[in-house]
Amino acid sequence: MKVLIVEDEQHLAEGLRFNLEAEGFEVEVAATGEEGLKAAEAGGIGVVVLDVMLPGINGFDVARRLRDAGNYVPILMLNARGRPEDVLEGFDAGADDYLPKPFELRIFLARLNGLLRRSEWSRTADKERVSDTVEVNGRTIDFANLELRQDDTVLPLTLMEIKLLRYLIEHEGTAVSRRTILEDVWGLQEDTDTRAIDNFIVRLRKYLEDEPNDPKIVRTVRGVGYKFTTD
Repeated sequence: MKVLIVEDEQHLAEGLRFNLEAEGFEVEVAATGEEGLKAAEAGGIGVVVLDVMLPGINGFDVARRLRDAGNYVPILMLNARGRPEDVLEGFDAGADDYLPKPFELRIFLARLNGLLRRSEWSRTADKERVSDTVEVNGRTIDFANLELRQDDTVLPLTLMEIKLLRYLIEHEGTAVSRRTILEDVWGLQEDTDTRAIDNFIVRLRKYLEDEPNDPKIVRTVRGVGYKFTTD
């Protein structure tokens, strides 16, 4: 398994390389956003460790460009700032997990291995409530493979998109608040800007709705939040 580290702090990058290689990973290091993009686009990468504060293209934009290009390699984002707003911006950009600096090595390795097992996460969920695949409006949501299928089209989804979808489906028919989603899906406990949640909802509507501007499935409940319904 090859790990791409995009980090301009040479000491940190080499330290992570040393420890990952000791764990049996193959490692490639890029010091700028441009170099990271080229390496990720070349293929063969199992997971990207992506710093935010990079020379040239920052980590948020690197993640966005990869996702916009249809590259859904797992991304673990690193940032010296751990404010809820920064965490949400990372997820909104396409990160699958987010680790504030400084961090302990054992926490880093746990997060990295968790991403590499991302297709297994759904098997620990409550399968009596949501199975591995769900049919919604002629689309098939495949939780294990993180994708949405419609006819012959297969759309990869990020881990956070699939987690939010699962959460809304598990609470079908119930209005859930933005704050509740923030806490239960993103694991954030503080009051913060909810714009990123709204952006995720917009994307889910594009995936599921026949008319995203007139949603029938992922509905807004004014003054509360959102409700998933297939009625």
